Amino acid sequence: MIAQHTEVRTERTFAVPAHRVYRAWLDPELAHPGAQELLATQTLARLAYTGPDGFPRVIPVGFHWDGEQLIVCTVPSSPKVRALAARPHVALTIDTDEGPASRALSIRGVASIDIVDGVPGEYLAAATKAMDAGQAARFEASVRTVYRQMARIAVRPGWARYYDFGAGRLPGFLHELVSGAAGGS
Repeated sequence: MIAQHTEVRTERTFAVPAHRVYRAWLDPELAHPGAQELLATQTLARLAYTGPDGFPRVIPVGFHWDGEQLIVCTVPSSPKVRALAARPHVALTIDTDEGPASRALSIRGVASIDIVDGVPGEYLAAATKAMDAGQAARFEASVRTVYRQMARIAVRPGWARYYDFGAGRLPGFLHELVSGAAGGS
């Protein structure tokens, strides 16, 4: 079972680089400007789920954040669709690789799956984050000829934590370690 935050949720509006505005009831971790930046600009997340054999899987996926949930789209026959239909509990991480200044957003939630006709707009938004307009148009034309249907996987966060190692926003155990080391000197 996923632990629920006991913190107060607040309604906020966030302007992101793509000039989209997200309004949602966000937990404070997801509302952090650094978390919002990762959700808006990073092209890949790592999705962890339990495979049909009971062993964990971690795969890179393109994603779109709609202000309330992460959307991942794929072929309906993909192994992750079958696995998530049976065991919908997931974890995701979205991060940067900036050495000691790295940032990460960890999310846990429950996935829901809808099979939709055509190509969902969220798939195009996720896949074209780093493309210019011409590349995005060519990509869209190409994928619309390939996919008759797609699985739209929505993950609503039940727990989230934003870490900014360069700013000292650390996991609790590391904060305690660092604080203890600094106090013992």
